Amino acid sequence: MSLKTRRSLTRRTGRKPSRISRRSSRPKRRATPEIPPVNHPEPYVSVIIPAMNEARTIARAIAGARGVHTRCEVIVIANGSADGTADIARSCGANVITFDEPLGHDVGRSVGVEAAKGEVLLFTDGDLVLSASQLRPFVRAVSSGVDVALNDYSGPVHRSSPHPVVLSKHVLNLLLHRPDLRGCSMTAVPHALSRKALQVLGSGLLSRPPVAHAHAIMEGLRVEPVQLVSVGRMNAVRRKKGGTDPLQQLVVTDHLEAVALLLQRRGSRAGYTDGIRRREMVR
Repeated sequence: MSLKTRRSLTRRTGRKPSRISRRSSRPKRRATPEIPPVNHPEPYVSVIIPAMNEARTIARAIAGARGVHTRCEVIVIANGSADGTADIARSCGANVITFDEPLGHDVGRSVGVEAAKGEVLLFTDGDLVLSASQLRPFVRAVSSGVDVALNDYSGPVHRSSPHPVVLSKHVLNLLLHRPDLRGCSMTAVPHALSRKALQVLGSGLLSRPPVAHAHAIMEGLRVEPVQLVSVGRMNAVRRKKGGTDPLQQLVVTDHLEAVALLLQRRGSRAGYTDGIRRREMVR
């Protein structure tokens, strides 16, 4: 626009015409996505996801996990899978560790954590579709000083016949002098560990969550329930051979092993006194 034209417009309208910036005609750059499409090279949070034939849910499980932190890596331990679980996980940008044979219950946690680089270690499962908002409280808790951030899920006990695993968790916490934990345990995912907790417990112990849980408390780690995620309603119902549940027996046995460790460390009464009982008077 010429100077003469600008002066003419100013006389007619009483205001100066605005100048058109050359920059405004340029296309705006897209903002950098807050969550990286692949694993972060220097992760603060490592999400460990064991998965066996979870092609139906693994992509959504990874999507929720990836949103917990801007510096995040997702590690999928695809074991005994024949449905393309590993390929789907790779296409989602996860670090995938594969095994042709099933690893068995919770062994994937031990394998995954050995590859983890983060300061916060978050555990979930391939069949659990959880949002980032459900998982972030566990990360925040560990970032704030908690060593073992538990799912605040105790399981129903006010029944005529409570589930043996639920009872086992409550009894173990009572023996550990932590009745405040009720039925909360490392048996249930999601939960998170600090790097310090991993150094104290070791990766191998994570394949036996009740033993790791007891060890964490006896070693003085800060163990707290953080967020309720009702996994009982989310877990897929598995068919049981002969009407029995071999996993139930395995988990109960793990709790018995944890009790044995506790009695070995704290004595036959697990640190509880005899009160006013005078056993020496009995002959």
